[in-house]
Amino acid sequence: MKDIIRYLASLPRRQKQVVFVAMDVCVLPLIMWLVYAIRLAKPNVPVMQGLDFWYLYVGMFGVLIFALLGIYSAIVRSFNEDYLLRISIATFLQIVGLYAIKKLDLAFIPMSIPLMYGFLLFSWMWWSRALIRLLTVRTLYKKQNRKRVAIYGAGLAGQQMAAALNRSDDYLPICFIDDKKSLHGRVLGGLRVFAPKRALSLLSKYHVDEILLAMPSVTRSRKSEILQSFDGSKVKIMELPGVTQLVGGRVSVSDIKEVDIIDLLGRDSVPPKPELLRKNIENKVVMVTGAGGSIGSELCRQIIKNQPKMLVLYEISEFGLYSIDRELQGQNIDIVPILGSVTNQDKLERILQQYHVQTVYHAAAYKHVPLIEANPFEGIYNTSIGTARSVDAAVNQGVETFVLISTDKAVRPTNVMGASKRMAELYCQGLASTHPKTQISIVRFGNVLGSSGSVVPLFKKQIAKGGPVTVTHPDVTRYFMTIPEAAQLVIQAGAMGIGGDVFLLDMGEPVKIVDLAKQMITLSGFSHYEQSKNNGDIEIKYTGLRPGEKLYEELLIDQENVEKTEHERILKSFETSYSFSEISSVFIELVRESKLGDNQRIITNILNTYVEGYAAINSSDV
Repeated sequence: MKDIIRYLASLPRRQKQVVFVAMDVCVLPLIMWLVYAIRLAKPNVPVMQGLDFWYLYVGMFGVLIFALLGIYSAIVRSFNEDYLLRISIATFLQIVGLYAIKKLDLAFIPMSIPLMYGFLLFSWMWWSRALIRLLTVRTLYKKQNRKRVAIYGAGLAGQQMAAALNRSDDYLPICFIDDKKSLHGRVLGGLRVFAPKRALSLLSKYHVDEILLAMPSVTRSRKSEILQSFDGSKVKIMELPGVTQLVGGRVSVSDIKEVDIIDLLGRDSVPPKPELLRKNIENKVVMVTGAGGSIGSELCRQIIKNQPKMLVLYEISEFGLYSIDRELQGQNIDIVPILGSVTNQDKLERILQQYHVQTVYHAAAYKHVPLIEANPFEGIYNTSIGTARSVDAAVNQGVETFVLISTDKAVRPTNVMGASKRMAELYCQGLASTHPKTQISIVRFGNVLGSSGSVVPLFKKQIAKGGPVTVTHPDVTRYFMTIPEAAQLVIQAGAMGIGGDVFLLDMGEPVKIVDLAKQMITLSGFSHYEQSKNNGDIEIKYTGLRPGEKLYEELLIDQENVEKTEHERILKSFETSYSFSEISSVFIELVRESKLGDNQRIITNILNTYVEGYAAINSSDV
């Protein structure tokens, strides 16, 4: 029997349709004979007297109606409400056809026959397809080879996903988990609904492999609470995409994805203010330096959405420029890729003049702390001197707006990377006071998830290899934000500037890196190995702070001089700065010392003097 089912299931689609048509052509006349036999209470009964070859008419007419309504083109394993609706309509049409034959006196048909035939016809179509589906699934898709899934959320999305999983080859839904007390203990679609606490104790009993979050409209803070409630369960957690991605209605197995790491942070995004996004971009020529980097490329994506007249991509990395240029082409907006360094002021001025650039977002910078500690000259030259030459070029060419993308590492830095960023800030602040025609602003924020400097990709690779996951220190904390949110806030902050402003992005609450590592381990379906208890799967190994690294970062130099802006996630800081004459002379000395290659002199004479709170770690090793 199983061999026959496997053979039929392996037939080409067209041949399967022929099998179903042949089956119905044979069965429909039998159903008609059966209703006459029941109606007249005897098996030897004339059927549809007056109509010769009635069995051909019944079989062919029924099959034709089913074919026109797409019954045979549907996949039996996708047995759903739409399929049943089509069967119902086809059955109704055949009942109407029988009454028409009776009315026209083409054959003898008692009044009850059409309804009886319709009832048996619908039953045949329903149960024959359901039985075929059941036999096929049980024969071809063994339960023990499918991942056992508990669905968190018994709403419409959860029920649709349960139906999709039942039809899939890889997943088997086991139960629902839901917070609503009214649903606890009920059965939906053949699956029992459990309360979260009750379900937690049943995961191992039912051998659940994964938990699927089927709550597309839930807030991130609530999702974070749910994730934390399954700590230690050793069950991998997956999810459906957000409600905006499911506008089409139905969900499918292909919609399942890993839980986004942002959901660990429990931070809900704030809708951007359209007028701020458009102010410096719409119908303007915009240039992004460092356009191929993590922040630069996302700035480009957000800028394109706000309809600039032209977007100039300025990038030193050939591959980075190629990637973002290819991605943005075809947007009906002029994209101009320029390969060049921000330290080349002559080229910058030529580009700004040639394309009449009105807005510049300066994202070009080095960001890896240990690398810049080992190569301080390159860090200072690219970040500090590169920024000075970029903003000088913008001022000389009459650019309307210049926005410097800065970092929380510029606040009381313990590394050259942060100090070089603070020097860049000081130069922009000093220049802004003497050149009001160009609105120069600074936007400072912390780590972004998924950037080239983020720990998240590193942790994912380490978990995939079975560990250990490396964390520098058990107490190290960082602020986190997604790249799209950071880019949107940078654009909005730049639109609020009046010159020399330092804007701070609200990064939410700082996150302990070790907690982030533990939660990522949990989401992957493993447990944190604790040596004291000698149990768990993946170990967290502490490697010690790297050269120049701090335990925690700050966004403010002066906690007092801060005011709110019209955007709830953007603050404005008033910080100590130097006159342009003083800071420009410092940069002249910085360039001279850089050419001499005296890194120690740069740190001792310049960074220690002008960067507030700068305290180099392991400066003797520089």
